[in-house]
Parts: sequence; structure tokens; C-alpha cells
Amino acid sequence: MDNEQNRHIVQNAYAAFLRRDIQAVLDTLDETIVWKGVTGAGPYVPMSGVRRGKAQVADFFKSVAESVNFSQFEPREFIAQGDRVVALGHYAATITRGGSFDSDFVMVFKLTDGRIVEFQEFLDSAALNAAFTAAAVA
Repeated sequence: MDNEQNRHIVQNAYAAFLRRDIQAVLDTLDETIVWKGVTGAGPYVPMSGVRRGKAQVADFFKSVAESVNFSQFEPREFIAQGDRVVALGHYAATITRGGSFDSDFVMVFKLTDGRIVEFQEFLDSAALNAAFTAAAVA
């Protein structure tokens, strides 16, 4: 697929997430998806770690829904090159049990034959870890 088609697939996945249609997000994923959670997140952060396959990614989204309330989630720019699409954006959220974080993010998607086969997320992991630490203490 070309750059524009890959960009469109990723943009559609974000649009689905923003309207809380997680099944539509999952529909963009390959069965063999490798979902790399927030790089640098502590093991107590539900978004940390690697998930493999759609079922584990569905569990990831369930954990996010149960533990994070986004007040802002803005993918702002999409850069497509070959089989990669990079999304640059910003989000702010409170943790269900008390902490909060505010960070720019970089999310990297690898696509094959119109399906997302790999995902990795980068953000201010110190702020994320602190939010979950504060939530654990609260």
C-alpha cells in the first residue's frame, strides 16, 4: 500500500478510538499484531508491556478504559513513509484512582497489506509512572 493509504488506515483507527469504537480499532489490526506498550512505563502501569494478537490488544484497551480518563487526546500530525506511519500528538488524563499526566506522544505503526502489524508508543514515561504511583498511594 502507498503512504497515503497507510496514513488513512491509522487516521481511521484514531477516529474510531476517539468515538470509543474499540472494535473498529481492532478491525484495523492484523491477527499477529505486536503491541508494544508505553516505552519506559513501570510494570504497575496497565499500558506497559508487550501484547501479541488481537485478544491481548483488546485487553489493553479494556485496561485503558478502566484506569485512564482522557481530558485531551489529540493526534496532531501523521507522517507516512513506506510501511511506517508515525503519529505525533498530545494527551492529558487523570488516573481513575487519583494521579494525572500531561504529555506529548509519538506512536509508531507498521503496516503490511493494509493491516497494522506492529505498534509502539513513546511519551513522558516519568509523568505516566508518577501518575500511577500517586494513584496507588491515594
